[in-house]
Amino acid sequence: VCKYVAVELKSAFEETGKTKEVIDTKYGFLDGKGSAVKYTQSDIRLIEVTENICKRLLDYNLHKERSGSNRFAKGMSETFETLHNLVHKGVKVVMDIPYELWNETSAEVADLKKQ
Repeated sequence: VCKYVAVELKSAFEETGKTKEVIDTKYGFLDGKGSAVKYTQSDIRLIEVTENICKRLLDYNLHKERSGSNRFAKGMSETFETLHNLVHKGVKVVMDIPYELWNETSAEVADLKKQ
């Protein structure tokens, strides 16, 4: 879990670090003084990034064909990609889970998010 939280934090900071936006903080209640802060250096950026980490973890899928911590990765697993291709070619694929649930969040990924 720590690995994926760190990966997503790094990715989110890279995505949000490309802006030149400046936040105007000239809203002083008594004296009207304030300053401008770069978004990339702001507390708001940190808050926005951390608020979205759990949601970003739901983009992962379990890749049962891999081992160790590489079992979780973004994108469809090779197994499900192959199964989807077979279905699109007209092959009848029978599994324990209905076709409609193939792309839903797996229990393992939901547990990753929960942790």
